[in-house]
Amino acid sequence: MQTILGANGQIGEELARELKRNYTSDIRIVSRMAKKVNDTDTVFSADLSDREKAVEAVKGSEIAYFTLGLPMDTDLWEKQFLTIMKNVIEACKINGTKLVFFDNTYMYPQNNEVLTEQTRFVPVGRKGTVRKQMAEMLLKEMKAGTIETVICRAPEFYGPGKTQSITNSLVFNAIKEDKKLKVPLRDDKLRSLIWTPDASRATALIGNTPDAYGQTWHLPVDDHKLNYKEFIALASEIYGKELKYLVIPKLAFSIGSLFNKNAKELLELLPRYQYDNLFDDSKFRKRFPEFHVTSYRQGIEQIKKEQQSAK
Repeated sequence: MQTILGANGQIGEELARELKRNYTSDIRIVSRMAKKVNDTDTVFSADLSDREKAVEAVKGSEIAYFTLGLPMDTDLWEKQFLTIMKNVIEACKINGTKLVFFDNTYMYPQNNEVLTEQTRFVPVGRKGTVRKQMAEMLLKEMKAGTIETVICRAPEFYGPGKTQSITNSLVFNAIKEDKKLKVPLRDDKLRSLIWTPDASRATALIGNTPDAYGQTWHLPVDDHKLNYKEFIALASEIYGKELKYLVIPKLAFSIGSLFNKNAKELLELLPRYQYDNLFDDSKFRKRFPEFHVTSYRQGIEQIKKEQQSAK
């Protein structure tokens, strides 16, 4: 059996579909209010901050995937994420279960540096510090050999369905609502965006590749990197109309943060939009050369199709 911890977000749902398509029908879905993704799934509702529930959630699993997310609330992250991570690690040790950790890039430097699996952790802000501590907790266990584990790290998302990201919120949601698009800080800096179904497919592939364990992997992105100006121009071509946008300066975010909690939570992530975001996925591409990466054109076309079918 393979178990998805935090399975009802976009990554978890896509992962469940991919596992069913290509690896196994014996899938357990775990979340606070667990719901089946595939007809053959079993469900287990659990709060993983409860150690005993975490142990029970993983019981009988060959592989557990940690795709759990929490709302963008720094206080909540500091209170819960490290406890949940500790409980999941202990649960996998007790049950002899492999652990696949779906990670993000918040702990990386937010500058022009090319980001590889060896990039040092230099977090900006409290959320980045929490993600650094989570990753280091697992890396310590990996180095000690106390658990068979692997880290799958993804940059910012864009994608279909309930994908939650800055790009989806400021670009694609605005297109859907026929509003002016917004771009954080700069429109001339290169972005590394991962298509959420690709992130889940790559995670399933790594999780089911025995020699991939004991390492960190950067998940694959479209290697034709675009800045927001180029990305929106491509979207304009695909949607068949000029999509106008506004570049939001840092000062506007700072003022907004005084009145809006979401804007306040976003502040520590803003520095990365001042620089080219260069996410190196060459390790993955070399190991898995047959993996098809969705191009930006293909991804935007799919989002457009989904939006039109929902009307």
